[in-house]
Order: sequence, then C-alpha cells, then structure tokens
Amino acid sequence: MHTIVVDLGYGDAGKGTVVDRLCAAPGAAPVTSVIRFNGGAQAAHNVVTTDGRHHTFAQFGSGTFSGVPTHLSRLMLVDPLALAAEARHLARLGVPDPLALLTVDRRALLTTPYHAAANQVRERARGTLRHGSCGMGIGETAAYALAHPSDAPTVGDCTSPARLRHTLTLLRDRLTETLGPLDAPPVDACLEAFAAFAAHVTLVDETHLPRLLRRGRVVFEGAQGVLLDEWHGFHPYTTWSTTTFDGAETLLAEAGRPPRTAFRLGVVRTYTTRHGPGPLVTENPALTTALPEPHNGHGRWQGAFRAGDFDAPAHAYAVAACGGVDGLAVTHLDAPARHPDLRIVRTHRAPDGTTTDRIPATRPGDLERRQRLTNRLLAARPAATQTPGSDPRVWSDALAETLSAPVVLESYGPTAADKVTAPGSRNRCPERSPA
Repeated sequence: MHTIVVDLGYGDAGKGTVVDRLCAAPGAAPVTSVIRFNGGAQAAHNVVTTDGRHHTFAQFGSGTFSGVPTHLSRLMLVDPLALAAEARHLARLGVPDPLALLTVDRRALLTTPYHAAANQVRERARGTLRHGSCGMGIGETAAYALAHPSDAPTVGDCTSPARLRHTLTLLRDRLTETLGPLDAPPVDACLEAFAAFAAHVTLVDETHLPRLLRRGRVVFEGAQGVLLDEWHGFHPYTTWSTTTFDGAETLLAEAGRPPRTAFRLGVVRTYTTRHGPGPLVTENPALTTALPEPHNGHGRWQGAFRAGDFDAPAHAYAVAACGGVDGLAVTHLDAPARHPDLRIVRTHRAPDGTTTDRIPATRPGDLERRQRLTNRLLAARPAATQTPGSDPRVWSDALAETLSAPVVLESYGPTAADKVTAPGSRNRCPERSPA
C-alpha cells in the first residue's frame, strides 16, 4: 500500500523524520520512491541519522539517506538554484551523486530569482502586517502562473533556451513594471544555471509516475501543514499550496488508481507550533524556552518559532478539512517527560466568554469568511484543558481519542531508531503494509 504523509498542524510536526523512518524501517516492504506533491524549496523537513548527520530536506525527499529516489511531480514548484545547493550539502554528508536519485516532471513550474525577489519586496512592504512568508517566491510562482498560464516558465523550458529566454524576460519585465527594479541576476545568468540543471537531472513526462506506482511501494511526502492550506487555512496567514491529501490523490487518480487506496498518515506533535505570525490560540512562550528546537528558530522572513499546548480544536479542524486520516504518527513523545505540565487544550474561549470545542468549516475560496475566522482565532484563548502527564502511552491514547484515529507510529527522538510502531497497530501501520 502506498502512503501519503501530511502534517495536521502549521508545519514542523516532523514529516521528514517520519518519511525517513518509513524508508528505513527494518523488515518492512521497501519504499521504491518518495514523491513530492506540493510546495517547493521553502519546505524544511529535518532528518537526523543515527550517526549524527543532519540535513534539512527541501526538494529532495526525506528518504534520500536510505538511497530512496525522489520524484518531483507536476504539482511541485521547482527551484533549480536551491536544488543545486541542497545536492551539494547532501554530497558533503556522504550521499553519492544526489542528483542521480532525482526525477522531475517537465510540467512542474519553475521558481526563479525573479519570483523570490518579488516575494521579498511585497513582504517588506507589509511592514508589521507581514504574512510570515518564507521569502523564496513560492506564492509569486503560483500567482504568476494563474495570471499568465501560457507564459509561466516550467521545468521543460530548461531544455529550450529560446523558449526559456522568452518566458524569463517576460516574467522579469512584468514584475519590474509592477514592483520596480528587482534584486535578481540577469536573464543570461539564469539561462546558464537552468541549462546546467536540465543537463544533470532526469526530466520525465506524465508516463513516469504510473510506472513508479507499479514498481513498488511509494511514499508521498507533503509539505507545510493543513492549517496553512490555501483553501482551508486561516487567511491571510496561509501558503499558496494545497497541503491536504488532495494533491497526492490527484496524482494517484491520474495514474489510474482508485480514490482512498493509499494510507493517509497524519503527523502531529504533542504540542502545537508555528513559524511566524497568525493564530496560535494555545501559545505559551514558556514552552518555547522549555522545549528548545535545535533545527527551528527565528527566520529572517517567517519570523519567530512559536510553541503552545496541543490545540485539539485546531487539529480536529485539520482532520475534517483534509477528509479524514487512516492513522496518526505522533512525534515529540519525549517532550511530556521533560515538561510534564504539557496540556491538551480542549476548548477555546472567545472575548465574550463563550467557549467552543470546534472550529467551523469554511467554503474554499471564501476569503472574507476565512478572514473573520482568523480574527476570531487571534482573539481566542485556551479554556478547558487536560494534562495527560509524563506517560507517553497516555498521550498517544489521548490524541487518538481527540482526533478519532489510531496512532500507528510513535516518535521519541529525531532519528529513525527513535520511532516505534504503536502497540496494537502492527496490522494498520503503513510500513507493514504490502505494496
């Protein structure tokens, strides 16, 4: 059975380390490929190996240390310059020829230095009202493709210098006309870099993904989190990306696979975090100090890394928004022992004193209603709480009950060796399923 891994929070719940475990699980059916199906170079999936190597996976799949190839699907936004830098770091960590492990769909959109520069200009202009962008041009890439679908540069254009020169020049000129001069290299420099990318990476067409799915078990690795979703997140603190299971399900359907045949694995922490501004009802600054993050900190564009107690209404909203999960991977189960006062916040309290245990669904695309919901969450505070204590088994049971899904994988640390199949879930865990 194929597996889709999705973060049920605001990101940073541990998708990378979960994918690493799925690709390295002893005795499991081998994973033949990791497929990326949303987002782009702004992803930051941290993986630590048992011998101490650390890499923040952005475009490469988080199974790379196990030698599992990565496929960047047509739904990815591909940044060749960032990809080259990531490949160099992986090579320094001992991965032989990382680019040889990569295939890229020719239809995927290109993220360029012009997109990134425009993104940073707009974010700076927002001043104190910043959205928490990563500053890497992801939203600009998606917005430009919507506005100019026939002119948006794609990966396939990298093999056609004349076509790529035309699309890059149009892109630069249009953005410059709107925003003024951009801090970005000339078109010729981009052409040279993108041509080198095309020469060193295997570019494929729409027939490649169905072949991958027939070859063996694959893991679809999502980026960001459901609470940042472009359709269901809390506007305007969202990403220009569908962060639910929908992208992976779309790719499976295009390959002729029936819906809901892949295992849908939702990843949650024992506490709720987010990068940058936006709602975090359960925020507790003391937790940020008590539970330091070695690989998550203040981002130049995103802002501060924030922590709070587990937000049950927000995560239940995420499960509903993405159409349900088949199982949960719970990370940071070592945290309650270090901070036994960690709580599960069961209800939110509004400024008028009313409480609720649910966040209402909003219609996709209804930005005005989603903005009202955001304003409500920004003003809400924790109400009823539960303190499970330091026993990780109690935490697993409580989160399974809260989200109406079985816990199938438990994580007690950063490496694959720190993860265990949850008791009683052996027949349900995706790493034990046949291909």
